[in-house]
Amino acid sequence: MIKKGRTLGKRMMGNQITEGVIWKQLLLFFFPIVFGTFFQQIYNTADTVVVGRFVGKEALAAVGGSASQIVNLIVGFFVGLASGATVIISQFYGAEDEKNLKRTMQTAFAFSIISSVVIGIGGIVLAKPMLVMMKTPSELMADSVLYLHIYFAGVLFNLIYNMGSGILRAVGDSKRPLYVLIITCILNIILDVLLVVAFHMGVAGVALATVISQAVSAVLVMWMLIDTTEIYRLRPKEIRLYKKPLAAVLRIGVPAGMESVMYNISNLLIQIFINALGTDTVAAWTTLGKIDAFYWMVINAFSIAITTFVGQNFGAGKFGRMRKSVRVCMLMSLASAIVISALLLITGKYIFRLFTTDASVITIGIRMLNFLLPAYSIYVVIGILSGALRGVGNVLVPMLLTCGGVCLLRIVWLFTVVPARPGINSIMASYPVSWSITAVLFILYYFRKFPKRVEDIQGKK
Repeated sequence: MIKKGRTLGKRMMGNQITEGVIWKQLLLFFFPIVFGTFFQQIYNTADTVVVGRFVGKEALAAVGGSASQIVNLIVGFFVGLASGATVIISQFYGAEDEKNLKRTMQTAFAFSIISSVVIGIGGIVLAKPMLVMMKTPSELMADSVLYLHIYFAGVLFNLIYNMGSGILRAVGDSKRPLYVLIITCILNIILDVLLVVAFHMGVAGVALATVISQAVSAVLVMWMLIDTTEIYRLRPKEIRLYKKPLAAVLRIGVPAGMESVMYNISNLLIQIFINALGTDTVAAWTTLGKIDAFYWMVINAFSIAITTFVGQNFGAGKFGRMRKSVRVCMLMSLASAIVISALLLITGKYIFRLFTTDASVITIGIRMLNFLLPAYSIYVVIGILSGALRGVGNVLVPMLLTCGGVCLLRIVWLFTVVPARPGINSIMASYPVSWSITAVLFILYYFRKFPKRVEDIQGKK
């Protein structure tokens, strides 16, 4: 168990995550996250809407096709690593261990700065080779390279924001990251219109709008951490790497990062198969990704919420409350998934028309949406149980289950089933098949390994 440290001021007026009504506190924590993710999605969607409507379907495919997959692959790995810091910080916060909480924060930001240099240089150098490897259509290549070069030049801001907002959520503050996203979402939309529509900068304008908005978000979240009297106050001059906190962060973060990489590699391979079907299909797939992201933002918000709930209650030694919160969160997530899937099935064709007026792209996209949406609720089991296990620091086996059940199986499907039955439906079928198998594996593992009492973690101090 994590040892309790000293208590401070208003921090000890009561931690509702470890003491309040579970369903109510889950929702109070969940809604700022999901609204924040909603604005993050509008933030991203604004780029594709603006280029799709005012530049053309080639620009839409360039921003949201292979380039988007590369960004998700590289940045997603760091976000996975950062989740290691948020889990450790939530546990120390629940245990009121100020010293180790601060050292973990300082290490997390030092790691973010170092990572931004590596990722930025690597992303710029490898952008074109990766796009070529993905068989990106030649008419999309120049814009895709330009977008990636600008994006990775400013990747520091993305990493700082993700780390800072993750820390705020880890200590139970999901509201202020929401305020940051609202501000930067509005700024991004204004810059998109200004740079693309008014100044005719095309894909470069979209990329610059994104980097500038991320810079503002990074500054705001850092200011929130510096200008607080709570035990998680950050002092920039004290940012440095500490050996033990770094090891603890990497122990959880590396498996989570590898899981993200495997997910994105499988998505990269799917993108390669999609690219072979032509620009219309690429544009439709890109648009689908923006539409169904509104579904994923809800499930991911529940996953983040349960990780924080489990982490803080684990640190406080409240195991019964930990397990009950998983059951409550699972039920709320499933209900949300069913409602959102039904709404998207009804309104999908109208939403597609917001992104493009091309009839062929709309027809292909609606067919994709109708095929995939009925199966989306299966993923809820994976998202909630993996989030719960991550909260107690159990990440290795869940990572292996995800990588094997979702990622590797999907890759095998692409190279065996798809060549035998070519077409978009065969490619998309890899999703419900892999989700179903992985969900069953997670259920079996959760009931065997999720701690029920203190004795279940003895020897794992």
